[in-house]
Amino acid sequence: MESPLDHFKIHTIIPIHIGGLDLSINNAVVAMWAGLAIVVGTFTLAVSRGVSPVPGKLQSVLEVALEFIRNMVFEFIGEEEGKKYIPFIATLFLFILACNLIGLVPGSYTITSQLAVTGAFAVGIFILTLVIGFRRHGINFFGILVPPGVPKIIIPLIVPIEIISMLARPISLAVRLFANMTAGHTVLAVLFGLAMTGPLWLGWLPFGFTIAINGLEIAIALIQAYIFTTLTCVYIGDVIKLH
Repeated sequence: MESPLDHFKIHTIIPIHIGGLDLSINNAVVAMWAGLAIVVGTFTLAVSRGVSPVPGKLQSVLEVALEFIRNMVFEFIGEEEGKKYIPFIATLFLFILACNLIGLVPGSYTITSQLAVTGAFAVGIFILTLVIGFRRHGINFFGILVPPGVPKIIIPLIVPIEIISMLARPISLAVRLFANMTAGHTVLAVLFGLAMTGPLWLGWLPFGFTIAINGLEIAIALIQAYIFTTLTCVYIGDVIKLH
């Protein structure tokens, strides 16, 4: 039986080396392209059919998804400020969800199970929040390190704690998505391996658990995309409102 971790290995499909740089196309790149193609293709198909006052099935699903995302943005960022961030949050949510679901297809690859990928997302969002904060508040943005109502005497103690808290945000954001997707896929790989290698009369038991957990993994894929984008909205809302 192959190791459950084999699912997370990167395999080169088309080797490309230019000037000492490895630009090879691997299974992770293909999975990322597939996620992007699903999101873009779905909306392109919906728009090509025309937006109808009486929506069809595809339009209804997309409208529900966008309404859900809009409400999430308005709740944590605010209606007036949140409008400009809806396209970004919607793209982030749908792309992560698509990549999570692609990883459930046998033989595919889950890019969100790579810490380098989730870390890049998290660091990019952290930098974005800093840019938003300084553009909106200037030097006053440092006020986010001093929660309102804190006595002046303990400010020297609070500021280092707030700095550590802010620096921990991208770490927790990246690790949460990475850990959940990795753990679920590892369990699925172990159970499927037991079903394939164990006695035939016992194989149905782990196989049944595999089906059940696969259904659970679909829910986890949705929940983790939701949590990631919700925390992104919270972080953006914090730097706009300064607590």
